[in-house]
Amino acid sequence: MSNRAYLRCIDSNIQRPNLKEYSKAVFILHDQLNIDAWPEWVREEKPLLIFIESKAKGSSLPYHKKKLVYLLSSMRHFALEQCSEGYPVCYHSTPGHYDDGLRELLGGSMDLKISYMTPSEWETRQRIKSISEEFPERLTEVPNTFFLADADKYKEKIRPGSRMEYFYRDMRRQTGYLMNGEEPEGGSWNYDDQNREKLPKGISISERMTTKLDVITKEVIELVRHEFDNHFGEIESFGYAVTRLYALHRLNEFIEKCLDNFGPYEDAMSNGEPVIFHSHLSMYLNNGLLLPEEVCDAVIKAYKEGKARLNSAEGFIRQVIGWREFVRVYYEATMPEARDFNYFEFDEKLPELFWTADTKMNCMKECVSPVIEQGYSHHIPRLMVLSNFSKLTKTDPGDLNEWFWFAYVDAYEWVVLPNVLGMSTFADGGILASKPYVAGGNYINKMSDYCKNCAYKVKQKTGEEACPFNYLYWNFIDEQRETFVQNGRANFMVNLYEKKSEDEKKAIREDSEKFLSTLKRIS
Repeated sequence: MSNRAYLRCIDSNIQRPNLKEYSKAVFILHDQLNIDAWPEWVREEKPLLIFIESKAKGSSLPYHKKKLVYLLSSMRHFALEQCSEGYPVCYHSTPGHYDDGLRELLGGSMDLKISYMTPSEWETRQRIKSISEEFPERLTEVPNTFFLADADKYKEKIRPGSRMEYFYRDMRRQTGYLMNGEEPEGGSWNYDDQNREKLPKGISISERMTTKLDVITKEVIELVRHEFDNHFGEIESFGYAVTRLYALHRLNEFIEKCLDNFGPYEDAMSNGEPVIFHSHLSMYLNNGLLLPEEVCDAVIKAYKEGKARLNSAEGFIRQVIGWREFVRVYYEATMPEARDFNYFEFDEKLPELFWTADTKMNCMKECVSPVIEQGYSHHIPRLMVLSNFSKLTKTDPGDLNEWFWFAYVDAYEWVVLPNVLGMSTFADGGILASKPYVAGGNYINKMSDYCKNCAYKVKQKTGEEACPFNYLYWNFIDEQRETFVQNGRANFMVNLYEKKSEDEKKAIREDSEKFLSTLKRIS
């Protein structure tokens, strides 16, 4: 990206500054795109704002093409907006990483001092710290204020047995969201038991808005096609919001069209419907176009106005101030050791179908296809289908973690690692989750209509036509029985397995061995 051929819109609208004329600057990363989240002095003084496009970062993983388009277009739009607001802007491009870009800029002016906000991702944080050591007194770190919780306050509590629920209740008290004094709205802290319904036949699901491509996004698409054409995913039909204004439109769309039905059907899955009633706002929260406070305030306002039922409002608030904040605390508490978590010691490579969606298993095809096409699926396909399959097929959790990181538009290491290595694969051995989350075909059939269009038969437990999730599930229970026996919540699974006949157990083992031996893996 050192070649500025694909920065025509930037260069024609932002005059490249003479760095020697500036003594103070602020470096803004691609996931810090909201000036209101920065310290007040930034808005008052309007120092030089520095943005860096790093080709090395973009190439460090085969990031989804739409993810690269989204992040780069959002950052370019934000830089241009700040320029129009009177901020001097330096939009730098480097073939290296962010530290290389900062080194290039600092080397161009001996008097320039740069403030930066703590990066959310570990590697970028370490790289910038190394530059601080190289240029002492010239870089100043300010705390990351794009989150609600003080990670330092909670991270010592992250250990086996610590649960999100108690953290969530503390956050409810801290924010006052859905609280009546010291008591939760409606008398309960959560309404999970009301939020597990399958989609009823004939229910109307609104089509979501898309954003028309402007010249800036078209130029970024041109760049991604040229520089990252071998990356994961499709680039056609890009329609995500890339400015705060349009992200706010998406928030309003969710509130008006989807919020009320979100709660009951938040765990539901359906053919051709990867979003259903979910907000689809995580990408905007995770790069700063939207802030957690404002989305929560909008949801609570809708609830108070009678536009949304309590279980829907509470379910959404829990995802934002509960789960989203908790996984960030977990990340801060466990890094960098967490990257090596592999409790079950699985070492198989990721199945090829995670790249191609080429499989006779309809649920897997339905859950991988929208990731390839749009870089998105909601949390249940991620947890109970994709991660479930990875675990049952003995896939290295590190490979799965990396896939989620580069394949999803909303993914950053701070959110992906806890969800994959902690929650969905149990790779941390039970720090985050109370039990391994595994399921057979019955769960998928209960929560979706995938099985109706599948080549396999979900009600058949073993044999050529049986749903692979069925025998793989019981094979996992058998092979990992020690973990389940030790877990008070899950030892009944081993007891159920032991009640099966010897012929059933033999069929489970043989079918699992056959499936696993023929499953194509990424070499």
